[in-house]
Amino acid sequence: MAKKEVGEFGTIYTQFKNRPKEAIKHLKKVKEGECVNAFYREDIGYVDLVWGEIGTAKNNYQDGYGLSHIIHSHQKEIKELGFEIEDFIPLVFVFGKLSESPREYKIYLSGETFKLIIKTQWNHKDKKFILSAFDLRPISKKNPKRAKEIVKRGK
Repeated sequence: MAKKEVGEFGTIYTQFKNRPKEAIKHLKKVKEGECVNAFYREDIGYVDLVWGEIGTAKNNYQDGYGLSHIIHSHQKEIKELGFEIEDFIPLVFVFGKLSESPREYKIYLSGETFKLIIKTQWNHKDKKFILSAFDLRPISKKNPKRAKEIVKRGK
């Protein structure tokens, strides 16, 4: 039996290259680790999916990252859009409009009602992974000014 490779995010799964939907389903099941090269887009390159952390209540979960954060903080709103997370994230990845913020080491993929954030650095090393993905409509209802700022930063 092959020895498991372990990285900063836990077990490294290599069998999901270019298979984002399967990668999402796998991490939802095992609840740890990372699926390397799960996503690919010509203008971005390969992007990993990490299980990550949901974040802390004291920070309103805004310090979370990865799939566990997306599930905990945004699954309900994504379902209200009519999607399961394993369908929503790949669609946003493929069809979102690309913009970068080099100061924050992030890439944004966005549309009028959604946003996906890719982190491009982790612990001072190059590492592209899905940081968060969410529907902007609930933010627009609660705080229209914040929603406009989020969209503006992503353009």
